[in-house]
Amino acid sequence: MTTTATRSLAGIALLAGALALVPATANAATGPSATATASAAQAQAPKTWGVYYAPGRGAKAYGKLSAAPKDGLGDPTPLVKVTGTIVDLKRSRSCGWALFRISYDDGKHNVPFTRRTFISCAYGKAKKFAFQFKNVYFVEFKVCAEPRAKEPSLNCLYGGSWKSLYSHLEG
Repeated sequence: MTTTATRSLAGIALLAGALALVPATANAATGPSATATASAAQAQAPKTWGVYYAPGRGAKAYGKLSAAPKDGLGDPTPLVKVTGTIVDLKRSRSCGWALFRISYDDGKHNVPFTRRTFISCAYGKAKKFAFQFKNVYFVEFKVCAEPRAKEPSLNCLYGGSWKSLYSHLEG
């Protein structure tokens, strides 16, 4: 009786395994589904990140971000591309600053961050910018209005909050 039960269970397991392979084999033969293709195209399409103003509306920035499809939910995206515009809105000696903080996989099981900054000091004139970065976990953004300098001030960097533009935990 034990041998018969074992054979029956083995037969059921073999049948279940074969049935589980049928959809995978059929999908491999016909290529990716329309849903998978549509979601990959959607992930690659640039997403507008809106218009952001500096405190006091001394500057504004707007643009788009596109992230390449990734393998798993917790994985970094292989490539992020950001394009945008920064505009100085004050007639005084102030400039508009667009700041980006990018957290990435350094290949050594660390997640450091780096910054990209863009500045416009010509009142009302839009200055375009673009950059790309590999193996990205997060992209954060803020805009400030302050005097021209080599780097943004500590108040600009650490005051207020960063806006999240991309997270590897999304879709």
